[in-house]
Amino acid sequence: MDTKKNKKKNLRKMNLKKIEDGVRLLLEGIGEDPERPGLEGTPGRVARMMEDILGGTHIEPAGDLEVFQDERHDEMVLIRNIPLYSVCEHHLLPFAGVAHVAYIPKEGRIMGLSKIARLVDTLARRLQVQERLTKQIADILDATLNPLGVMVVIEAEHLCMSMRGVKKPKAITVTSAVRGSFRNNPATRAEAMMLIKGGLPGGREI
Repeated sequence: MDTKKNKKKNLRKMNLKKIEDGVRLLLEGIGEDPERPGLEGTPGRVARMMEDILGGTHIEPAGDLEVFQDERHDEMVLIRNIPLYSVCEHHLLPFAGVAHVAYIPKEGRIMGLSKIARLVDTLARRLQVQERLTKQIADILDATLNPLGVMVVIEAEHLCMSMRGVKKPKAITVTSAVRGSFRNNPATRAEAMMLIKGGLPGGREI
């Protein structure tokens, strides 16, 4: 599916006028004057920002995935440190970090590496919770590739913990989702975790 068409479809569904009106109400609610210099253009800027950072909301995440057949690779494929930025739906504050995605091909089915990174980006660019985001990435790859196994690990800092509440900056939340052989075989899961941490068999570093 053409991602440009996806993006245009998404832009039509985002109601910028309602977002602008909501930002004006928010500014008034906290005691500010939305018309004062410095704030008069803020509602429009925030609306365009939301259009950007939540741009995956109405895009079909699996629409751009492409499976290649007849490749003779049956060993683990791992992409480490895929940057992600998302917005927590509980407080509308960002969380940011990295995703690590691994899978073991079955019957020669593999996927372009950029497609996996794009899947992470599309799912992250919507109102999310980290636990659901992790599961969604794993489930879509599992359904699309039908591999022997899938493993997704996300490490992220949540500003709702860093800026408010307990105020614990630099605290990292780690979530994982494992499917197939990664769930059933502890040795396979341990190998993936070792590679995610930057190691090789025998204790060598990558």
